[in-house]
Amino acid sequence: MLPSFNVLGTELETCSIDPLTGWFRDGCCNTDRNDRSLHTVCCVVTRDFLDFALSRGNDLITPAPQYNFPGLTPGDRWCVCAQTWQDAYHLGVACPVVLEATHEETLQIVSLEFLQENVVHK
Repeated sequence: MLPSFNVLGTELETCSIDPLTGWFRDGCCNTDRNDRSLHTVCCVVTRDFLDFALSRGNDLITPAPQYNFPGLTPGDRWCVCAQTWQDAYHLGVACPVVLEATHEETLQIVSLEFLQENVVHK
C-alpha cells in the first residue's frame, strides 16, 4: 500500500489508537472514494465541538458498539469530517487540529490557513 500524506506534504501520522479512529479504523485519517464525508481532520475534540456536532445530528458522544464506536470525551483524538470541522470553524467552535495526522484530502474543503490557526502545539 502506498503511503498517505498529510496537509504538510509529509507522510501521514497516526491520529489515535485509543480510541481507535479513522474511516478504516486503522488509527489514521486515511480515506477513499467511499468516504463521502472525508473523515480526514485529526482533532483533539472539545466539549464545544462535540455539542456542535450533536446539534448537527452527528452524535460523537454516545457509544455505538455495533459500529465499534466508543463515544468521545473532550481530549480524545478523532478523525472528523472536513466539512463539519470547517462549519465549526466558521461558528468559532473548531477543535484543535494535529496537522501531521490530518490527511491531505482535507485541503479540498478546508484551507491550510484555517487549520494552522487551530493547530495543536506539541
